[in-house]
Formats: sequence, C-alpha cells, structure tokens
Amino acid sequence: MSTTSEVDVVVIGAGFAGLRSLHTLREMGLSVAVLEAGDGIGGVWFWNRYPGARCDVESYDYSYGFSEELQQEWRWSERYATQPEILRYVEHVADKFDLRRDVHLNQRMTQARFDEEDSRWDVTTEDGIRCRATYLVMAVGNLSTTKAPELPGLSDFTGRILHTATWPREGVELNGQRMGIVGTGSSGMQLVPIAAQRAEHLTVFQRTPNFSVPAANALLSDERDAEVKAHYVERREAARWSPSGLGFKPNKQSAKEVSAQERQETYERAWNGMGFGFVLAFYDLLLDQESNDTAADFIRAKIAEVVHDPQTRDKLMPVGFPFGAKRPSVDSGYFTAFNRPNVALVDVRSDPIEKVTATGIRTASGDHPLDILVFATGFDAMTGSLLRPQIIGRGGRTLREHWSAGPRTFLGPFIAGFPNLFVIAGPGSPSLLSNVLLSIEQHVDWLAALLLRMRENATEVFEATREAEEGWVAHVNERADATLYPKAQSYYMGDEMPGKPRVFMPYVGGVRAYRRILEKVLADGYDGLALTAGSGMVRTGS
Repeated sequence: MSTTSEVDVVVIGAGFAGLRSLHTLREMGLSVAVLEAGDGIGGVWFWNRYPGARCDVESYDYSYGFSEELQQEWRWSERYATQPEILRYVEHVADKFDLRRDVHLNQRMTQARFDEEDSRWDVTTEDGIRCRATYLVMAVGNLSTTKAPELPGLSDFTGRILHTATWPREGVELNGQRMGIVGTGSSGMQLVPIAAQRAEHLTVFQRTPNFSVPAANALLSDERDAEVKAHYVERREAARWSPSGLGFKPNKQSAKEVSAQERQETYERAWNGMGFGFVLAFYDLLLDQESNDTAADFIRAKIAEVVHDPQTRDKLMPVGFPFGAKRPSVDSGYFTAFNRPNVALVDVRSDPIEKVTATGIRTASGDHPLDILVFATGFDAMTGSLLRPQIIGRGGRTLREHWSAGPRTFLGPFIAGFPNLFVIAGPGSPSLLSNVLLSIEQHVDWLAALLLRMRENATEVFEATREAEEGWVAHVNERADATLYPKAQSYYMGDEMPGKPRVFMPYVGGVRAYRRILEKVLADGYDGLALTAGSGMVRTGS
C-alpha cells in the first residue's frame, strides 16, 4: 500500500463485518481498502485462540448467507464451531472471493478526520499510511478492545501472563503447570474445562458467578448437513424474521401462565437442546421479574445437581440479578470441572485479591502459587474500538466528545455530525443481542442499497439529522427500560469499564422489529438521513 492513496471506501477491520463489506461494496464497482491492525484476517477469531474457544451460535447460522454456493460447499463439523474451524472458514471465504488483495494488514487506524471542504475522510495509521475516501465503514466489532488487568504487583510476577483475547498462536503448554484464571465470563467458562484437564492445578478467581446453559454440542452428521442445506434458504429467512436472529420460534406463553409441571418440562427441553436460545423458553423472561425468577431457580437447581462440594456450589450460584440480563454463557462442562481434585474456586468478593506476587496471587486468605496467570477479563465492549482512534467529524468535534454521555446513533450505523461514517452492528442496533453475523449482513446490504440510491440521485453524502438521532436514542432507552436488562451490572450497560457512562447500548427491540424499522425508513425515503451533493443540500428524507 502506498504512503498516500485514494479510494471510494475505507473499511476498518478484516473480521466478518469488514470482509463482507469489502465483497459487497467491491461488487458495486467501488474501490475499497480494508485496514486491519493485526497480521491476519478473522477479527475476534484471529485473536481469541485460547483452548475451548468456540461460538455460542450454531455454525449453520454463524456464517455468511450471501452466497448459496458458499453455504452449500462449506462443511461444518460441529454444532458449535471452534475457533480454528471458524478461522478456516473466514480464510476460505477470503480466498474464494479474492478478498485478500484489498486487505492491508498491520495497519491500525489512529485518526480519521472528515474534510468538510471536499467531503472526504482522511484516515491515517500508526505507520503513517494516509488514505482518503468518500466513505468510512467501521467494522471493528463489539468485542475487540481488551480490558487491561489492573492488579497491584503484576509486574513482579515471574511466571507467564496471558489474556484470552490475545492468546499466542503457537499455543501454550499447560501440562504440569499451576494455572490461575481471573474472570468467569464466556471466555473463562470456555477455558476452565479444558484447563482443568491439562493443568496440574487450576485456581479460578471469580468475582461474579454467572448463569450458563449447556451448549449441547455435537458432531454434525452427513444426514444433518444434507437436511439443513436442503432448506438453507428457508432457515435464513426464518432467522431474519425472528427476534434474535437465531431462528428459534419464541414461546408466546408467559412463564407465569402455565402449570409448574409444564414450565419444568419446557425448561428441560430448552436446557437439553436450545443453548443460548434458552432465553426464549417463554416470551417474558426478560420482561417480568417473576417469570425470570422461575428460569433462574431452574438453572440454579441444575448447577446444584452437578457440583458436589457444598461450599463451592454456593460460590457458583448466580444471585442478585436476573437471568439473561448479563449475557449468559453457553458452556461444555464448566460446572462439573469444579468436582475435579485439581481445581479450586476463589470468590474474590469474600476473599479479595490483595496483590500479585512473584510466585502467584495473594488473597485475604493466603497465597495461591501459580506458573501461568490468565486474564479472561473481557473487553471494553461495543464502544471501545470505536473510541480508541480519534474520529473527528464536523466542526472538529470528536466522536469521544459526542459520546461523552454514552453512544448516540441513528439506527446504529449513523451518527449526527459524522457524515459518510457507517458503523456496522454497533451501539444502537441489535448487535450483541442478536446473531451478529445476520446483523452484519443486514447492515452491509442496507448500506449498499443506500449508496445505490444515492448514485441514482447524484448525491454523495449521507448524515443523520440531530432530530433523528435524538429520537432513536430515546427509543432505544425506552425499549431497554421496559426490560430487566438495567437490573444487572453488565457490558450491555457499560459497567465493565470504570468511568464509562451507564447507558444501555444495544437495541433490545429484536431483529424482526429492527428490520421493520429499517424497511419503514427506506419506504419513507430514508427518513432521518440528510443526503447532499457534498457542498449543498439536495434531498432530505421526509
């Protein structure tokens, strides 16, 4: 890539969203440059290589739907694909559609400034590469900026320090090692069962126990593969018009209106086969506290059934927040791992970490000797990767300034004061509350349709109006306040980072309702977007 270049579109990130954007926009005849900070494609699946890493959405759904040939030829091996298999899929897609030639690796964007005189984005990278483009697409993902551990004495530790989100690609030898894992979110819950089998001793440092449901993972038979592929079009369409994008048909009954026996049977069926779809066992589990309590009690009973030691069992019980209000994990043997004699659980709320020493972690109750210390502490979710670079819009106003009280968007992709900036599957859209692959493709296709319409109308600049942005933010908050989500400390609310504004970030209305909103915006002539020729107003959605 030359030191300075001009293209129609700069896309930031070469994960699922960035590669889909590249393929679709290039097919429109646009010149596209994808800037990727890492030295490989795949986004979150390039970085998160820890043992046990796998998707919590079924493989057939966590894949692209834009090519019938692609979805017919690719053969998934498991119901929930592992990180290596997902990365192989991404690389296959890149090769099949010749995407690598427009992906520029080791190029981390540091600044993007909108030039108001010629309506272009001026993008610069750490290496001093400068790219000018009409459109800037942020395809950075919601879980890509890691949270740095903040523990006193960390630099004194003489063992190995790792983070699940930056796991060494050459792997890590765990056999014979005394291992500590800090954090019990999705990454920690996936890593623990594998680490328990390999490490000489494993100590898990838990702050907040979380709800988890079994993945019910299994190898995919040829018969199952043929069955899905024979009806793939119908499966995709059902997912597009479902609340979650997972294709599950939500139960239209309330958990309160059925008998105790029927409720138990419903939960058992969901427990044994629905994975993340358990939250849809009854329609009101995230709307009504009493209904939610029945699901929470069921899951706590399941945990109690499999954890033998009473004290460990008590520590693992999620209490004090509704089931599903923090993203529940989908695990494969997490709770039973604590029955192993080489696994210990430390509840850091009652036995807080005082410091890291040269040989391990010291808590209030004593020292825990370690050879390897792993932080499964998650991410600065949803906004972290958008605010890490300096993005400067109209009047020199930065995105960080615009979002000082929390993210503000119109529909998710559009931000008032930041023309021709499009955020894929970010704050203000279903994003992390949906099958994000489906949400990515929805946004890319919507952007493509918008650009085609603008080309037909000889317009070049799109921008959300202030009124539309304010209205959408109010709608997102209104929908969230009608749910149980605000009752939990979670990354949905921005609670994962000290000092981060506490606002609900994704759109909770669901994939189906969101799709209808997008269709109405389109039918109303892109209502909420101002479309200009670059220097003057040409048309405004009415």
